[in-house]
Amino acid sequence: MLIRYKKSFEKIAMGLLSFMPNEKDLKKLQQTIKEYETNENWHLFLWKENDDIIGLIGGREISDDEFEVLHISVNPSHREQGIGKGMVKALKEMLPKAQYTPSDEVATFFNRCE
Repeated sequence: MLIRYKKSFEKIAMGLLSFMPNEKDLKKLQQTIKEYETNENWHLFLWKENDDIIGLIGGREISDDEFEVLHISVNPSHREQGIGKGMVKALKEMLPKAQYTPSDEVATFFNRCE
């Protein structure tokens, strides 16, 4: 189930984001989390199963009907179980009117979820 990010989930979100190739640097990671916390157009969602947060998906609203997916990450011990595809599907259900554009970093995976 997708839940909205909140400050109390910061450490787990940073841990999951750190699996993204472009988020390895701590300063970059902190900037990304701050953007999600302070920019009203950036939205981060966490995937929760059995009281454990094991994935995240996030991006930014470009306009009222366009959403750019910037981050998709799943805890390595939970990969290959359809969680990433489940997050993409749940995001599309939460924001059904949006056109989705994946960033270059997540495009290959995102397009396989179609």
